[in-house]
Amino acid sequence: MSSSTIPAAGAAAAMLLVGTSTAVSAKIADYPVLSGQALRYALAAAILLAVVRHRRLPRAHLTPRDYLLLLALAATGLAGFNIFLVEATRHASPAMIGTVVGAIPIVLALVGPLTERRRPAARTVGAAAVVTLGAAVAAGLGGGSLRGVLLSLGALGGEVAFSLLALPLLPKLGPIRVAAYPAALAVPILLTASIALDGTNSLRLPTLTEAVAFGYLGVLVTATAFFLWYDALRRLGAAHAGLFAGLVPVGALVTTIALGLGEAGPADVAGALIVATGVLIGMRQPTPTGSAQQVGRPAQHSRAEAVRGLPAWRPGCKAETTTAT
Repeated sequence: MSSSTIPAAGAAAAMLLVGTSTAVSAKIADYPVLSGQALRYALAAAILLAVVRHRRLPRAHLTPRDYLLLLALAATGLAGFNIFLVEATRHASPAMIGTVVGAIPIVLALVGPLTERRRPAARTVGAAAVVTLGAAVAAGLGGGSLRGVLLSLGALGGEVAFSLLALPLLPKLGPIRVAAYPAALAVPILLTASIALDGTNSLRLPTLTEAVAFGYLGVLVTATAFFLWYDALRRLGAAHAGLFAGLVPVGALVTTIALGLGEAGPADVAGALIVATGVLIGMRQPTPTGSAQQVGRPAQHSRAEAVRGLPAWRPGCKAETTTAT
């Protein structure tokens, strides 16, 4: 078994879980979006912090730089992503937003190595381009205004930040705490934004059905998937892990069919096949030592800490568009 098999499976599982949020988000369509995201992040943070305490992980001595990175990650990769996404839905179609945000594999393939002072690998970039094409085919191009495109690009930037800002934190904190701390920090940011945009009425209690949906999003699509993603990111590096982001629409398609909410069209099947082809092309290449080992080696002590067990299309809100961090 290849050393990349387990983290690759984790990355795939994380993104497929994110994809399932599409169907679940239909159950919370009437709940204020940003306060709903705050609820799921609060639940996920509580679960992850309980795991940290249960496993008695050694205290991490955070530097001012670490605090800034955690706050930036919460503000951009979680809260900022959701705010941009919500605003984008008012000016662009879900298909167009999905196409723009679906470019995350190729962005990580290009930018990820540069943050580690390496040249992007041509084969990985090519594979990421194939994955991005598959995601675009599955989503459909859609339409929207220039403002919608710019807001979608803002959401894409949030997706990039969700991974790249975590990379320097993973060796010291490990994937559980990197998943937990920003989730907790994002809660007050999202609540403040929700009140500012929708007033105090956005803070109502969820119904039983909504509570069950938020439970699923918090436990599986956030706590579990965030951990799996960051564990894979630590071991594979941003470029290779990013390939699996193209599986989000595949997860959405499988869930939709399984729940009898729709049927797979030719574009859905073609997009899924293209994504799978791109992932296989990219993962056939041996993981560059500079990426996976630099991220993975310092965190070997935390592998024993890790428990299997995360972004609607990543964070529940994603599910309402294409559907995401």
